[in-house]
Amino acid sequence: MNIWMRPERPARGPKPVYSRAQITEAAIRIADAEGLEAATMRRIAKEIGAGAMSLYRYVPSRDDLIELMADRLMGEIDVEGLPSGDWRADLTRYADGMRAMWLRHPWIATVHRSLPSFGPHQLRVIEGTMGALDAYVSIDENLSLMAILNGYVEGAVREEITRAEEARRSGVSEAEWMARSGPRIQQILDSGQYPMFARIVGEARQLHLDRDEQFRYGLDRVLDCIGAALTARSG
Repeated sequence: MNIWMRPERPARGPKPVYSRAQITEAAIRIADAEGLEAATMRRIAKEIGAGAMSLYRYVPSRDDLIELMADRLMGEIDVEGLPSGDWRADLTRYADGMRAMWLRHPWIATVHRSLPSFGPHQLRVIEGTMGALDAYVSIDENLSLMAILNGYVEGAVREEITRAEEARRSGVSEAEWMARSGPRIQQILDSGQYPMFARIVGEARQLHLDRDEQFRYGLDRVLDCIGAALTARSG
């Protein structure tokens, strides 16, 4: 049964000592500090002072725990007052909020869920963000445009998290990696065989932007595409 369809308090038996919210918050604290794999029922039980087996009365499975954690993080995205009537401002605010949430909780990049469970926070985000485009396009077009936006945000921030983790693991920063790559890059340029690569090295401005600027540059391009779709639809 979907975790959101399970009553938190059983109709019979003793009054619950803990709550799903307590368990979820403890799991998130552990995952933030030690990684998602560390957030086991045994570790969570120790965190809140409970017996490990007793927690299964509240959260029946590991998958259910992940769903609760993921939905709780969606609650950190501020969609209050959306839609506001300014679709571009609404989607920018959502994208910035999604990125900020991922960067606060980088372990979310290791969570792979192909099917949503429609938790309350996720539903609130859906209502606010899709509501921003609802007046302009059909529901099918809305879904496609939001998939494009979500794909960009997730891909960009996943790469950001991966690079940060690689730098932490290797002890080599991006700047140091670029410096070390200099001889190889020069060799490629000197060959004259890769004109597009040469243009990237010589002309691309994105390479010199910081992470925030890179994200916003790409986001603006995605929103321009969405705007073009809205214009075509109204035309």
